Amino acid sequence: MFVSIKKIRRYVLQISSAAVLGSASLVSNISVAAEWPERPITLLMGFPAGSGVDVIARGIQGPLEKALGVPVVIDYRSGAGGNLASGLVARAKPDGYTILLGTAATHGINPAIYNSLPFDVEKDFTPIAPLIDVSNVLTINPNVINVSSVAEFISEVKANPGKYYFASTGVGTGVQLAFEEFNARAGLKMVHVPYKGGPEALQSVVKGETCCIFNQVQTVLGQYKAGTVRLLGVSTAERIDVVKEVPTIAESGLPGFDSFIWFGLFGPKDMDPAVVNKINAAATQALQLPEVADRLTATGNRIHTSSPEKFRETVHQNRLKWAEVVKAAGVTLQ
Repeated sequence: MFVSIKKIRRYVLQISSAAVLGSASLVSNISVAAEWPERPITLLMGFPAGSGVDVIARGIQGPLEKALGVPVVIDYRSGAGGNLASGLVARAKPDGYTILLGTAATHGINPAIYNSLPFDVEKDFTPIAPLIDVSNVLTINPNVINVSSVAEFISEVKANPGKYYFASTGVGTGVQLAFEEFNARAGLKMVHVPYKGGPEALQSVVKGETCCIFNQVQTVLGQYKAGTVRLLGVSTAERIDVVKEVPTIAESGLPGFDSFIWFGLFGPKDMDPAVVNKINAAATQALQLPEVADRLTATGNRIHTSSPEKFRETVHQNRLKWAEVVKAAGVTLQ
């Protein structure tokens, strides 16, 4: 078969042009990543200033600014359980200048309890970096349920189904679902009493209106030190330094139990992987600073660093877990 010199020349030119365009695109992407960031980064947060989530945001704000070389501005957009801020980030340009402080609530619990969301938590976001894991602690009023271990708690509640009331910070909150997960694993039947917030819920336990609550260690630490409540077990697989004397739930009555609430950084979908890796590296660097690590772990938090890929898998598995817990508990929000 005869092929003309003209056709061969045209074919070679087409291949050369494609190669040049591909190389230019690669160089362009590398250049963008190398120059990024060139202006301030907005960190959206779906919870109020002064909240527990805000403590984490402010804890990493300064170190991130130092690592990235530009200001990091916290933008508070509280509402709808964090969904307002999540929606803004989902619709933002994927240039790395708008990121979200997400949680197990925004990306794990909310998809299960809300009938519909204006975004897909797995398809519309780029997981960037995990930050910390937060343990809950089973907290009781011994005047209402006088037990000294998780095993005794399980035995007492099983013997009296429906007798004991547990408090939460509201329907569908992480505080309620942490207890629902525990109840499901232990085979317990308790009555849920939702309150408007953390202080009110904890006070209901202190006053004896409810018997118990699952909440973050930093929330109950003051009452624990004052002797008004008793801590039976922490929810993570390892003990927490700040209350080292308190055993894990797994070792004190419910083997294999390991539950926590995570916090991490997200961006819109389709972010440049090089920019994602830059933010991930900056977050990891920030969390390794002694002053940052000490501040965040002082109240029972656990530092969590990993690659964006591993974080994506963590988010996925966590969403599946909370979907099962929510379904078993029959929790829904409009």
